[in-house]
Amino acid sequence: MKETIGERLERSGVSRRDFGIFCGKLMVAAPFGLAITNSLSVDAVAAEVAAARRPSIIWLQMQDCTGCTETLLRPSEPDLATLLFDVISLDYHETVMAPSGHDAELALKDAMEQNKGKYVLVVEGSIPTKDNGQYLRLAGQPGIQVLHDVAKDSAAVIAMGSCASWGGIGSSAPNPTGAVGVDSLIESKPIVNIPGCPPNPYTLLAVVLQYARTGTLPALDSLKRPKFAYDRLIHDHCPRRAHFDAGRFAKEFGDDGHRQGWCLYRLGCKGPVTHAACSTRNFNEVVDAWPIGVGHPCFGCTEQKVAWTLPLHQTADIEYPVPPSQYPPIYAEHAGVSPIATGVGGLVGGALVGAGIIASRKLSESAPSNDGQE
Repeated sequence: MKETIGERLERSGVSRRDFGIFCGKLMVAAPFGLAITNSLSVDAVAAEVAAARRPSIIWLQMQDCTGCTETLLRPSEPDLATLLFDVISLDYHETVMAPSGHDAELALKDAMEQNKGKYVLVVEGSIPTKDNGQYLRLAGQPGIQVLHDVAKDSAAVIAMGSCASWGGIGSSAPNPTGAVGVDSLIESKPIVNIPGCPPNPYTLLAVVLQYARTGTLPALDSLKRPKFAYDRLIHDHCPRRAHFDAGRFAKEFGDDGHRQGWCLYRLGCKGPVTHAACSTRNFNEVVDAWPIGVGHPCFGCTEQKVAWTLPLHQTADIEYPVPPSQYPPIYAEHAGVSPIATGVGGLVGGALVGAGIIASRKLSESAPSNDGQE
């Protein structure tokens, strides 16, 4: 039986401080990803993680760009060596493993036999289904066949990235390979979709560690995404949201509004219809290392019917473009006010406030200076 994460870290000489930093980052990335009922302190998270057995991970790569693997390599706490050798047991991964050829095939077979029914299968990339899967072959076998063979004895399957979740760019029309996501092919196993191009690696770690500790998967939404990471729209916490509410939109790349950080909705930003945590959880642990942070509209890569379906710079229909007309009462109950009346009241109130500001400016300009004299 694999040793616990805490035992492995202690044997490897990982300091308690570094482990605490890692657990703190897990809390930011996935505050409800671990089964902690009494406390959300770093110590509580650390105790849960340390008690978990190192989970066996088998990682298959299908039609992909390796971007999801790259995101796995980017966290600094834990660094790559600690992640692979102490936190999880990455028993098979074509890109980062040392063996190749027949040795790699043997490593996959051994990992499946030694952890039968217990390993977590992570799939990166879309799966081609046309022409008997001839567009992707692994060790001489169609990729779709390898997927079924490895998924058969897994405990759960995680679709890492938008390609594995929905089919991604490979499934865009005319979809010559018949690319699909994992959940279109695997029905007998629990499946978690972690879409993104690429997704945040801490989301994956939180899902895997929760399963390792409790044998359960996090609560999922209707698209099988973990609610803790995909429960809110990017728009809800976008740093440019105030400009949206004020009606300040960049109209062209490089115009005055764009340079001043105004809202990018008119340039095709899909943030108002995209569920993801990009606006609150730094990607690759770098502030503003995401599309909107560098001045480009959100692409909507975590949504099945947005990215690779809507043109990049086409505006998306917003379900809730403005705050609701009524809010839950915080004072005594009273008769509701119609949206029209609210709008008229807002116009009148705005006019009065504007008039007051102008009047105060005129008064201040006309008031004589007393130079400190009474």
